[in-house]
Amino acid sequence: MSSDQDHLQETDTEARFEFKKEENSAVRSGKGLTEEVIRMISDDKDEPDWMLERRLRALEQYHNMPMPSDWPGMPDLSELDVEEIIPYIRPDVDKREGVDDWTELPDEIQDTFDKLGIPEAEKNALSGVGAQYESEVVYQNMQEQWEEKGVIFCNMDEAVREHPELVKEHFMTTCVPPSDNKFAALHGAVWSGGSFVYVPEDVTVEMPVQAYFRMNSEGMGQFEHTLIIAEEGSEVHYIEGCSAPKYGTHNLHSGGVEVFVGEDAHVQYSTVQNWSKNTFNLNTKRAICEENGTMEWVSGSMGSKVTMLYPCTILKGRGSTDTHITIALAGEGQDIDTGAKVYHNAPETSSTIESKSISKDGGRTNYRGLVHIADGAENASTAVECDALMFDNESTSDTMPYMEIEESKVDVAHEATVGKIGDEDIFYLQSRGLDDDDAKKMIVAGFIEPITEELPIEYAVELNRLIELEMEGSLG
Repeated sequence: MSSDQDHLQETDTEARFEFKKEENSAVRSGKGLTEEVIRMISDDKDEPDWMLERRLRALEQYHNMPMPSDWPGMPDLSELDVEEIIPYIRPDVDKREGVDDWTELPDEIQDTFDKLGIPEAEKNALSGVGAQYESEVVYQNMQEQWEEKGVIFCNMDEAVREHPELVKEHFMTTCVPPSDNKFAALHGAVWSGGSFVYVPEDVTVEMPVQAYFRMNSEGMGQFEHTLIIAEEGSEVHYIEGCSAPKYGTHNLHSGGVEVFVGEDAHVQYSTVQNWSKNTFNLNTKRAICEENGTMEWVSGSMGSKVTMLYPCTILKGRGSTDTHITIALAGEGQDIDTGAKVYHNAPETSSTIESKSISKDGGRTNYRGLVHIADGAENASTAVECDALMFDNESTSDTMPYMEIEESKVDVAHEATVGKIGDEDIFYLQSRGLDDDDAKKMIVAGFIEPITEELPIEYAVELNRLIELEMEGSLG
């Protein structure tokens, strides 16, 4: 085992994520969503008029759209009051554009990311790193070798200023327009921070790039926007990490992700979300794939009070491919509602969805998915597999797959299993020398292996440790 893995395994994982810092902000908006708040955010960022206009249109759409309420088995959002959320907190840092040297950050912010292990990961496993604290990116760096090849990895605020034509064309236009849903409109009005990734034609970024998003303040909302453009024949792996300490009032995370996959390009988007149990995690993520493009989503969701997350891929070009691999874990008082959407809009497209969920102590997990195969998408194929593992009779796990098939020449498969950890499994492992806790840990580790094997080793170790931490209530 390498020293890096030793370091991760010896770290007190709970301490790394549960610590809090006193708020030290340069600018703090009022609560709620008003035109005054939107104009203040845009003015503080010194944005061009066209972005302010987009924000105001999104705000109008938000106010005109009802809260979702008629979905079968929908999580309870009644405790979420957006008007009590603080949508914008700019941390007090010297450089608005972010620094490329960790030592230039204020001590409390530097200490935060040191505890989270981000500088260490950057040295050992990444091509570039962005780190967001509250509403703005405070650190951004990309290895020079990729910059020389034309790769752009910067924060979204910088992209608006430095790459306006690319942003105008792609930002919340065809991929995730504000009209898509109420929380997409909310995001379009108050977005702040996030990542912009541009990979030129035929460039392969051989090591992943990562962005880490940390909510520190009580009662705030974080609304980062990620925009990835992979030109023809290019390849990139983007990793997203998220966390927040627990408070007595609710926080809101409503990020937006747009991915444009060019012909013969390949994008993997991996995320490990470890929000606190007072957080509502409501995201909109979507990719559009051109001919022979490949999109992969790998995600782990845990920690939040409510998560509603359904990454979507539109297979626009012939021969394009999509893969979703997800894991969700829900404990007491948690409702983790995740899944995937795939639209087969061209012939010879293929998709694979593999969903794993674990529920314990009365928690609820749900797979909610949609596969749509359009008329004319001949020889399209899709396979959906949902597996759920429950630790007690109070926990629940549901599966809600929707299939809309408008073409006859297709191959469609769906399989779902739900089960509890059986006494015979525990007994077998105990007969091989494991105690009860270690036996359960081994079963869970095997259950989630399809997720962890898709991640770099540093993140696979971290995901396993996070799940062990979440499982401690049932392992005693």
